[in-house]
Amino acid sequence: MKLKITIDGKAYEVEVEVTEDDRQTGPPGTYYGGATAPVTLPPVAPLPAAGVPGPASGSAVEDEDKVCRSPIAGLIVRVIAQPGQQVEVNDPLLVLEAMKMETNITSPVKRKIKAINGSAGEAVQINQVLVEFE
Repeated sequence: MKLKITIDGKAYEVEVEVTEDDRQTGPPGTYYGGATAPVTLPPVAPLPAAGVPGPASGSAVEDEDKVCRSPIAGLIVRVIAQPGQQVEVNDPLLVLEAMKMETNITSPVKRKIKAINGSAGEAVQINQVLVEFE
């Protein structure tokens, strides 16, 4: 089989030989990976919908409106808010770092802070409760 490909604006004509192993097909989830026998991959669970908290990585919370969870796994760089402080929506609470990028965590609600679960330098997991509100 002949193919024409272009790399950096220069056209090349190449000849490709298709072997039987290259034509193997199977049901979705089957991977051949150069092996002669197929390998069936396990099904992958779907991710939760955006904005819907997944399983808690921390204490169980009855009212999700009274907590602020970590959207990412990372390190707490700075804690800005303090327990007892009244915050407005989008007020800064703390700063997380993941993959050398800082993420500002802001208040999702207008409430008084009951507790901050962590301090600078501590590692946090995704969906971990960072701030509890009254």
